[in-house]
Parts: sequence; C-alpha cells; structure tokens
Amino acid sequence: MDEDLKARLLARRAETESGYPEDYVDVPGMGKVRVRGLSRSEQLFAVKQGDVDMQGNVNMTRVEAIERRMLACALTDPVMTEAEVGQWQKFGGGGEIEPVMAKIQELSGMLPGAPKDVVKSFRDGSDAGV
Repeated sequence: MDEDLKARLLARRAETESGYPEDYVDVPGMGKVRVRGLSRSEQLFAVKQGDVDMQGNVNMTRVEAIERRMLACALTDPVMTEAEVGQWQKFGGGGEIEPVMAKIQELSGMLPGAPKDVVKSFRDGSDAGV
C-alpha cells in the first residue's frame, strides 16, 4: 500500500482553520461573508433522504432546506444556524444568497468541470495547499 497516498487522502485540504479552502464573498449591499468548502460528508448531509428521488432528481420542495444546510455548514464569518439562514432566505433576495452558494460550490468542487480544473491545476504545477 502506498502510505504517502493514504496520508494525502487523509490530510487537510488547505492551510486554513477549517482545513478546507476558504474565501470571502461580497453580498451585494451588505458586506462580505467568509465561507469554506464542504466535505463530502457535509455535502451528503445537505441532501438528506427524501430530498432526491430514485432517479437522482432533486425534490424542488426540498431545495430550500438543502441550501439552508449548506450555508449553515459553510459560513465561517458570520456563523449562522439553519434557523438563521432560513430567516436570511425569507428576507434576503436571491441576489444576496446566489453568489455565496456559487462560491461554496466552487470551493467544494461541486460545479461542472471542477474535476477537470483540479487536474489542470496539478498539470500547471499550482499548489492548492495540500
């Protein structure tokens, strides 16, 4: 067994407090929030049983709950509970939350083409801090 590979698989992904990639996102008209990428287990937690049918289609009535769980996990400054995120969803427009969700998905490798971008960064010799 390649112990070096095992060590890399089990290591933190970034030199941040959370151990995940982090970045600031401008919330239009409000200020900046700090978010981090989600772990695979957090991504799976966000999409709980009942949120997706047997064909992999997301139950649209559950999208709000998925977004609430993702934001509650990923927001590092300010930290928010699911209930607080729900309040933000109620009063904030999509223009506030959408850029934050996009950054979380980017940092988590959830956007289309993300695996290709990771491979490209290795080819370029870029270092993601792993």
